[in-house]
Amino acid sequence: MAGAAQRQPTMREIAAYNMMARQAIVDSGLKRTMQIASNVIAPATQPIYQVLPRNVGLILGFLVNVSFNVAVAGGGSPLTLTPYGAANAFSQIRYDDLSNNTRIQTPGWHINQINTVRGGIPYLAVDALANVGGFAYPASYGSWYPSLAQAAPTIAAGANADVAFTYFVPLAYSDQDLRGAVFCNVVNATQMLQLNLNQNAVGARSPSNWLGSVYCTADAATAPAGVTVGSFTITVWQIYYDQLPLDGQGGYLLPQLDIQTVYDIKQSSLAAPVSGQDYPIPYSNYRDFLATTVTYVNRVDTVGAFATEADFNYVAMRAANFTEMFHVPVRVVSTWARTTIGLDFPRGSLYIPSRAKPVATIQFGNIDIILNVLNPQTNCFVAAAWEAFSMQNTIGQAQSLPGVS
Repeated sequence: MAGAAQRQPTMREIAAYNMMARQAIVDSGLKRTMQIASNVIAPATQPIYQVLPRNVGLILGFLVNVSFNVAVAGGGSPLTLTPYGAANAFSQIRYDDLSNNTRIQTPGWHINQINTVRGGIPYLAVDALANVGGFAYPASYGSWYPSLAQAAPTIAAGANADVAFTYFVPLAYSDQDLRGAVFCNVVNATQMLQLNLNQNAVGARSPSNWLGSVYCTADAATAPAGVTVGSFTITVWQIYYDQLPLDGQGGYLLPQLDIQTVYDIKQSSLAAPVSGQDYPIPYSNYRDFLATTVTYVNRVDTVGAFATEADFNYVAMRAANFTEMFHVPVRVVSTWARTTIGLDFPRGSLYIPSRAKPVATIQFGNIDIILNVLNPQTNCFVAAAWEAFSMQNTIGQAQSLPGVS
């Protein structure tokens, strides 16, 4: 007589097992930081640097440090740091996993935004110690490691300045929440971290360069003259859990739901909006969106403004049936950044969080961020960037439907 069919575990049981395995890894796994690459590269001759991560352990992410020098010859073009400045050292950071899924494809400034939000303070910023009762703090805390993040506000003709920046490229949501972590104790599989060196690190002052370059010239009519961008020194460390716990059956105790989840980080530049008309920015299907950044690059001025408050009419989130989750002026949106990191993002960059209750497009259907702007200038555009979760078996079905206008 044939035995009874084996009962399939319920979703609740799968989730409970996932949490148990996750906690076991966090409690007993050995967290390691291993240097996996270091090189000096000239952007003009090698614009893309590809790094092969080590196939070991459960990868949480990568720490990437880059440094280079910018020099202006005597009589050359004086330079001004753009709003995202040194965060634009890489024009794109991309990670393809072992199944050839592109999990991350976004510029350096967006990775910096995510690092900033995750830490609640501009990434790797140092807080100045104020005097207490007229006395300085009696221990020498300060900013001693400019190699982590630095860039001079301006570079005059005949001068030069070192630029350095550090990124954390996250695969897992955090060290304790392992959603997105990549299990790499495998053979015959390839993953790739690709760093696109910014070949336009110094550009003429225009909307696209004001967002995408490290430095810009004094005005749009002046192309950079007498400017030399040195070779990039790049060092990459892989951060992962090693010595994973065993399941008692000869295998590893793994949080299956976590490692089937993709921490999806993407960015796209969109066409120019029309004054007074709703401009839909669609969310992709089959994802849980944690945060969105919308940057309206409308004007370039001496204080580094992408757009001013007067350039916005309202911002909304709208479902396919025209149900609105919010419909607010930009001054309300600005409160979300301040309550998250205690500061404003660069002007014109709107941070729209949904971590407490992710926007699940499988639940709500088609979702759009609606941007309604005023006074669009020549060459203006919108740059949108997303942070989301998705499951690996649904990525191929996750195309977005047309936006609702």
